[in-house]
Amino acid sequence: MQAIISGNSLPVVTIKLQKGESIVSENGGMSWMSENIKMSTSTNGGIMKGLGRALAGESLFMNVFTAESDNAEIAFSSCFPGQILEVDLKEGESIIAQKSAFLCSEASVNMKMHFKKKLGAGFFGGEGFIMQKMTGPGKVYLEIDGDVVKKELAVGEKLIVDNGYLAAMQESVQMDIETVKGLKNIVFGGEGLFVTTLKGPGTVWLQSMPISKLAATLYVGNPNQ
Repeated sequence: MQAIISGNSLPVVTIKLQKGESIVSENGGMSWMSENIKMSTSTNGGIMKGLGRALAGESLFMNVFTAESDNAEIAFSSCFPGQILEVDLKEGESIIAQKSAFLCSEASVNMKMHFKKKLGAGFFGGEGFIMQKMTGPGKVYLEIDGDVVKKELAVGEKLIVDNGYLAAMQESVQMDIETVKGLKNIVFGGEGLFVTTLKGPGTVWLQSMPISKLAATLYVGNPNQ
């Protein structure tokens, strides 16, 4: 399998498959494909696994695209201005991503919902209580809102992130929340009552324009509301 990510603010990943190779996406995710690709739709692991994905922000059914001959081509486009992030997972390696981040992956990648272990981080952290967990081997492609910034956290190193800016992280990264310190900071700082904390070791991918922030800005700025 070969993949090329092209485009600027509205990117697309174009994937070339050889005979027998497969790529998986949520239903409705394919943009275009050559005629030598066969599509099949299923829960991709059973109804319970499908329901788990639905709770994690994806569709109940998944589409599997399999090349029937060499040099088949299929493309998946981002549905929001941003970037497409390619992550090549090794056997047993996992990443945790925000809801609705999944674009497509090799058929060997296992995706399921991921519950945050700490209730506070789930209810007040801004990324939601349920996220997505993808485990290799294989390549996975994620939609990132805005530009992507990659951070490598050392053991014990902590990063404070405003709610919504976390796109994905390695499973080794610990997520929690902290209360913003100082009454004036809480009331007048504009950052809210809680911030997300990420503690290394591990890799963190941040996004510069969370869709929730953009939607809130557009709503507040609409004089008709």
